[in-house]
Amino acid sequence: MSKWTNGRRNRRTAKLEESFFKTLMIGATAIVLGSLILILATVIWRGLPALTLDMVTQTPKGGYYLGKEGGILNAIVGSLYLAGGATALALVISLPIALYLQLYAARSRRAELTRLALDVLWGVPSIVYGAFGFIIMLWLGMRASLLGGIIVLALLELPILIRGMDEAIAMVPSALKEASASLGATRLETALKVVVRQTGPALLTAGLLAFGRGIGDAASVLFTAGYTDRLPDSLLGPAASLPLAVFFQLGTPFPAVQDRAYASALVLTVMVLGLSLSARWLARRLDKHVIR
Repeated sequence: MSKWTNGRRNRRTAKLEESFFKTLMIGATAIVLGSLILILATVIWRGLPALTLDMVTQTPKGGYYLGKEGGILNAIVGSLYLAGGATALALVISLPIALYLQLYAARSRRAELTRLALDVLWGVPSIVYGAFGFIIMLWLGMRASLLGGIIVLALLELPILIRGMDEAIAMVPSALKEASASLGATRLETALKVVVRQTGPALLTAGLLAFGRGIGDAASVLFTAGYTDRLPDSLLGPAASLPLAVFFQLGTPFPAVQDRAYASALVLTVMVLGLSLSARWLARRLDKHVIR
């Protein structure tokens, strides 16, 4: 009788625990989705009425931040240059490091220390990267420029890319690597012809995460890329960005200009959403070549 009572009590406790954690998960999901919907609704409600064709096809004119004519084309192009250049540079650096951690260093202490350092760098605020880049630029005699912004954003994206690629490569079945080695392939050939092809969708996702971090960052480019009302025409010249355009427009006392800030935020959101959808479509296409 005692065992039956204890079993019934344990089942009741298990059901309560399951109900509690299920409610907790549903609540957390509702908070995340609710926050996203609230942010999107606010940006659309405030920004859509102020969004015009001239705003996305023209650069700022005289007195733009006082409510006069012009647009944010300089910031759109500058953000694409900054985030695109930084992501490309970070990809070139991060892929060899991730392959080395998985295929050469494996579970060595050196690899674990490297992963720990990357995790710490991932949590460093972007303002610290900006200040670091600014100090280095002063030491080298550089001015705020597109090149400086790209380099600092690449440093900001490196931990995200390397750790994402590292986890993706770790999921590659060991049988594939062993089969490649049994056919006489070197580790480099296995890395480039087997592992990279197998992890293509995951590498694309990691690149998207890094690009999203880069295009939405304001603190690091404030110190290193500067700001200009012109389209970027040189790596050594300053470049505008959408996050800073939002920041400067919200800082004005004019309601019309503040509404333009929300319109700029809406453009940035649409850009990121479009890239996300495109990356998902491309990842599904590449997923056909992945061996499960």
